[in-house]
Amino acid sequence: MIKVTKLNGREIVVNADLIEFVETTPDTLISLTTGRKIMVLEEMDDVIRRAAAYRAQARIYPVPVGGQGSVFEG
Repeated sequence: MIKVTKLNGREIVVNADLIEFVETTPDTLISLTTGRKIMVLEEMDDVIRRAAAYRAQARIYPVPVGGQGSVFEG
């Protein structure tokens, strides 16, 4: 999740995994895979940096896999 600021000054949190593309029109427009679009005050490069940092942080935490005691075993 990344924090961004809408044009009205209100901060919101966006699921970075849902970002499809970011463009400057001249405001920064974030388009999500859901079809929703959000105009924000941050520059395009800042949104990209935040999304990349989020993804890098998400890789730190390993995803549990099978083995003894796995919730996937009966």
